[in-house]
Amino acid sequence: MIETGLAPTGTAVGVPAPVVSVKPVILAAPGRGEDLQVRVSAPATGGDLPVIVFSHGFGQSMNGYAPLADHWAAHGFVVLQPTHLDSRTLALPPEDPRTPRIWRIRIEDLTRVLDGLDTLEAALPGLGGRLDRGRVAVAGHSWGAQSASALLGARVLDAGGVPGEDMSDPRVKAGVLLALTGLGDDLTPFAAEHFPFMKPFFGDMTTPALVVAGDHDQSALSTRGPDWFEDPYVHGPEGTSLLTLFGGEHSLGGVSGYEAAETTDEDPARVALVQRLTSAFLRGALYPGDTSWSTAAAALEEDPSPLGRLQSK
Repeated sequence: MIETGLAPTGTAVGVPAPVVSVKPVILAAPGRGEDLQVRVSAPATGGDLPVIVFSHGFGQSMNGYAPLADHWAAHGFVVLQPTHLDSRTLALPPEDPRTPRIWRIRIEDLTRVLDGLDTLEAALPGLGGRLDRGRVAVAGHSWGAQSASALLGARVLDAGGVPGEDMSDPRVKAGVLLALTGLGDDLTPFAAEHFPFMKPFFGDMTTPALVVAGDHDQSALSTRGPDWFEDPYVHGPEGTSLLTLFGGEHSLGGVSGYEAAETTDEDPARVALVQRLTSAFLRGALYPGDTSWSTAAAALEEDPSPLGRLQSK
């Protein structure tokens, strides 16, 4: 299935390009139980295009997050969206034997996408030869942000508090982590029992990353308040930045889709800020000397009625 269309205008400086998208592109995944389905979106024109591999939140799929995927593609990125096993489109029962390992399979999905760039590039007519494989970023929302963070160097602590396996990927040069959950010390008893992998260690997350958190994001998984979602920045290394959205809840204004059931804080202006700041951050991180990030940061600082606050280490 190939789709074409213009991304929404007025969300960033510059004229958005037409976006071309194809789905599903199938990557063979022996041992996964299901081959991996991926959506590929790209601007219809331009070359040397940087790549974003995006990991969706729980229950979502490659079909979600149009406000982000369409915007990034319209502004010069190739966006690759795999469908993870927890997607509602696959309807895996809770008793499926893969369920306890889905958090790891998610990370393997992202690596598999990077391994499959040849197949994904060839699947979208006209995309061949237009990727810049030296400029690759990962991004994710909620559980997807945890999946993406592993490729940036974040680890999971074992029962003794020792950082586990390093699953970082040297091909990834930058990341955007949207509503990424905080430290495992602050889990509710239910979360601690059912989600033992939610014990992150951010000290080794050395790849440049932008963390985006909402100051009204109250998680049922944490005993703390919305500041829990700032932990990846607070406990992360130098080079990490934090965008805190005023009034933002877990959907950050509707990044997964304005009409998605989980969007409890719909706000197109808030989403537009996320679009602008994430695009600018990735440009700045992937292209040394690019001024997009410093310009966007200065604009937010000078805004008399800002929708968020930016901090950087």
